[in-house]
Amino acid sequence: MGLTYFKQFIQVVVSLGIAIWIFWFLYRDIEFEALITQTKASNWSWIMGSLIISMVGFWIRSWRWTLLISSDEGKQVTSARAYHAVMVGYLVNMLVPRAGEVARCGVLKRTNGISIGHLLGTVIVERSIDLLFLIGVILLAFIVEHELFITLANQLVDFSSLGRNLLSKLPYLIAFFAILIVGISMIFRRFRDHGLVNKLQHFFREILSGLRRLGQLNNQLGFWVSSAMLWVIYFLTMYTVSLGIPSTANLSSGQVLLVMVMGSIGMIAPVQGGIGTFHALVAFILIQLGISEIDGKIFAAIIHATQVVLVVVAGLISWIIVLKLPSWTKPTTH
Repeated sequence: MGLTYFKQFIQVVVSLGIAIWIFWFLYRDIEFEALITQTKASNWSWIMGSLIISMVGFWIRSWRWTLLISSDEGKQVTSARAYHAVMVGYLVNMLVPRAGEVARCGVLKRTNGISIGHLLGTVIVERSIDLLFLIGVILLAFIVEHELFITLANQLVDFSSLGRNLLSKLPYLIAFFAILIVGISMIFRRFRDHGLVNKLQHFFREILSGLRRLGQLNNQLGFWVSSAMLWVIYFLTMYTVSLGIPSTANLSSGQVLLVMVMGSIGMIAPVQGGIGTFHALVAFILIQLGISEIDGKIFAAIIHATQVVLVVVAGLISWIIVLKLPSWTKPTTH
């Protein structure tokens, strides 16, 4: 157990170190006075509006989660209870990347008596749907700003060279994945009674159960509309901040969409709160859109910092509320 905690500690320290290094490298030439000047020149009515929009997004995500959670076990989860669990999860993610997903499941297990396996299955389904919508948003950005999108993509990746390399190595890739699939199947059959294999099989069964549940939801329309609304919320959050900062106030909605896509990709990185990666990608896209390097980096710093403050404050409030809630106990039968 001690070795496990030590490994987790090392992983947290390494990811935090990488995040801090990226942040330092990005902002090492930015004078603090420039940040203060830009902050004072910003219209904070727009920025505060973006925080209100974000709070609406947190509630929508929480309500959507309740649609996936089965009421067959434990106590039915209310939107308020799901909201507090989600915010605790966001708070934990600020410290340990990806641990927030387990933390929010742990909250509902304690307060509502729902199994961790079932809850993790719903979270995985959530993330899978979010990934599908992210791909859809990337396609939308391509349609809206296709010329700029292609120019930026070519700067990041040499697609012609990549395509040639993939074609030349395609037989090896097919053979590798075939061997991998056969090998995993043999391991599962050979060690099917092993505890770890049983846990993995149970884990995958929970995922499949969650995916099947999508077709059995009582509120299919609500789930898919709320999933789409979350991305509308992300866009409006980014757009209102851009209106509040003089250097980005004239960006078109299509350009802001590109900034949002890059920011979303930066938040996927396994570092605490997207620190560094979010700033680097958002600043990169803004520079390509004609915003000065300093203004692009300051924009990324302002939007990220305000969101972090919001998550920390709301997360701490939810954490305090959760601590005061009684633990769920299974009703006794007579």
